[in-house]
Amino acid sequence: MGTPPYTVRRSRQQMVVDVRQGLSRSPKQLSPKYFYDERGSELFEEITQLPEYYLTRAERSLLEQRISQIISTVRPCSLVELGAGSATKTRIILDEMRTSGCAECYVPVDVSKDFLEATALQLRTDYADVQIIPVVSDITEPFELPPSASPTLVAFLGSTIGNFPRAQAVRLLSHIASEMGSSDRFLLGADLIKDPAIINRAYNDSRGVTAAFNLNILERLNRELGADFPVADYEHRAFYSSEQHRVEMHLIARRAHKVTIPEIGEISFEKGESIRTELSYKYDRPTLEDILTASGLLLEKWMPADDNSFALALARAEG
Repeated sequence: MGTPPYTVRRSRQQMVVDVRQGLSRSPKQLSPKYFYDERGSELFEEITQLPEYYLTRAERSLLEQRISQIISTVRPCSLVELGAGSATKTRIILDEMRTSGCAECYVPVDVSKDFLEATALQLRTDYADVQIIPVVSDITEPFELPPSASPTLVAFLGSTIGNFPRAQAVRLLSHIASEMGSSDRFLLGADLIKDPAIINRAYNDSRGVTAAFNLNILERLNRELGADFPVADYEHRAFYSSEQHRVEMHLIARRAHKVTIPEIGEISFEKGESIRTELSYKYDRPTLEDILTASGLLLEKWMPADDNSFALALARAEG
């Protein structure tokens, strides 16, 4: 048996509250955190393998190039990863920590309990000498981390920061900064502003995997809340706004209809009406540095890809 997960459970009732609030807004919204049940997590892993989805490859390549420099700078004994998913890129970091002689603890934090526990099980096999302590948590809410050996490297990869408008991003990173000691460091992966055509292809893949991932959020509401969304009557739509430097992902109703969610009631949809499911901001260095500074973090190293498609940023807490 492995170490039991530190669990901060987002209750079903909280889901009801979030869905009620989101679908009562104009335009309607659902939080992207509800993409990541087990099925959604599997679909996202499939997305990361698609030829159009450059983000994962660009970040992995950067990590491989820069990881020895990062680890020699930080000398971490513990790694905390926010939104860990399947932890594929994590192995690059853990392997370099092992090489440097200090890889005591890995704390993957993710909202998908089943997916996280499967990941932890595999990692315990592959890294028997490293203590693996999964934390099931919604990172958008304050959460506690288990005690771990210092220094700690806190990694927030995959440009997940882009899912949050500035105020929410600052709130999340401020919580992280408040938990960091003077020897700890924060490693952020961020997608950069680029040709809109490249971005649009990444969110509208030819195989329709991103569409299935988007539609799964309605299937999840049907499964878990007893809703009766006619999923086949919605279509995936994603587009990049050059003015706001963000991708918007929507589900569009093909026809007028009503949906009943037992604990919420009846909700009407017009033909062509949208539910916004995700924002994904793209950055340049000044914008990202502004967010870090507002969160109490000081940028120490800016590490862009050669083609400026993606960047890693290493920061420390102020004070």
